[in-house]
Amino acid sequence: MPVDRAAVRDAAKYLRNVRPIEPTEIREYVDGRPDARVVRQVLRESAPSLGLVEHQDGTFRPVKSVPIDPAFDGVSAVPTEYVSVLEDLLVARYGPDWATGDSGEHLRETIRRFKSEYYRQHPVEYDEDVALGYAIYHLPAYYATAQYVFWDLARDERLDRSLRVLDIGAGVGGPALGLHDLIETDESGPALVEYHAVEPSESVAVLQSLLSETNRNFHWEIHQETAEAFEPTGPYDVVLFSNVLSELDDPVSVAESYRESLSDEGTMVGIAPADRNTSLGLRSVERALEDHRMTIYAPMVRLWPADRPTVDIWSFDERPDVETPSVQKRLAAEADRPAEFRHTSVKFSYSFLRTDGARRYAVDATEMPVTKLAAAEHHVTDRLDVLVAKLSADLSDDGHPLFTVSDGSERDRHFAVLVNETELNQLLREAEYGTLLFVERALVLWNDDEDAYNLVVDEETVVDPA
Repeated sequence: MPVDRAAVRDAAKYLRNVRPIEPTEIREYVDGRPDARVVRQVLRESAPSLGLVEHQDGTFRPVKSVPIDPAFDGVSAVPTEYVSVLEDLLVARYGPDWATGDSGEHLRETIRRFKSEYYRQHPVEYDEDVALGYAIYHLPAYYATAQYVFWDLARDERLDRSLRVLDIGAGVGGPALGLHDLIETDESGPALVEYHAVEPSESVAVLQSLLSETNRNFHWEIHQETAEAFEPTGPYDVVLFSNVLSELDDPVSVAESYRESLSDEGTMVGIAPADRNTSLGLRSVERALEDHRMTIYAPMVRLWPADRPTVDIWSFDERPDVETPSVQKRLAAEADRPAEFRHTSVKFSYSFLRTDGARRYAVDATEMPVTKLAAAEHHVTDRLDVLVAKLSADLSDDGHPLFTVSDGSERDRHFAVLVNETELNQLLREAEYGTLLFVERALVLWNDDEDAYNLVVDEETVVDPA
């Protein structure tokens, strides 16, 4: 006899604010007294609409209405359970010796080909072989990148414990797994995540296998459609475009079409590789969306309300490399140039956009005793007080530490150069990516080699958190 699902849900609604929900108790409220295991499955499937999370003791309780607060301290490696799933897929496709012989060479050639197509800015056509090669090569970096990006949003309390996510171009699942594992580090109770992946390619087979490793409170669904064809059923708390905008014919119109899918306090998250073309492409989309009634929340800043930058700013974050996973080691072991198949560096550009007008730094620099960067041409060899965001790791080649900075007004690129570190200015080196800094008495010089302005930070300069 089929279980009366409506009766199960009604009983759960009645009890959810009274006490923890036990499937064995719920069955007493349902005609036919169905098996408690069947009731548990109905509760799991209905959890997103009921706002329930399943705890380790087997009970269901309302999700807490507080932001996610992860205990995050960086990413060292992709968990072995995910690598094992990928290796099982490789064995199923090519056999136990997948990394050697003809299959190994085929995979290496596949990776070489899609890397070449990417760097020539040609579209990559996905089939099962490309999807597996893509997972071998990209999963570690994309997994780590997602954790750093979502941590940057979570520490501002911008991710609720009940979270609805739309991932456009989900690929093989690196960003989804990164988000899942970041949330898992929060020890104050389980979160309720409703995750929707839009992915039209053969990558869905890998994606589905990896998503099967997520916990029971991470409710996922895959939509095998293009970003242009998918009809969202918002609102979503996060709309994610991870490493996909550069592959769209018209990224601005596609991203803009999802604007109305955001919840009132939701965030559109764009992620791109750190190479110049895709990074600047992300900033171009970001500025265009700013013209479509969206606000740049972070990490780029707009400190002067009447100004916008008129120069491309190549800005990216950089984090420690992750460990080389076993699948990369096996494939690289048979290669003439092993480094071709080891991709563990974590460098990325990202953007947070919102529709509620919120910015991380709600600062109006016109009310402060600082000079805008747009006026730098009038102050060469002068010492200025400026308010800037630090927007890179150290870009120098063993010289004086050098960092991209911005206040959102600039007409040329600007770097802060630490030529003489003191206790009063060492924050320039120590501050995290995206930090807002008040720099007092920086010497302004023109840098012919880079066609940019240098803000020289020396023994006369003081750098404070803003």
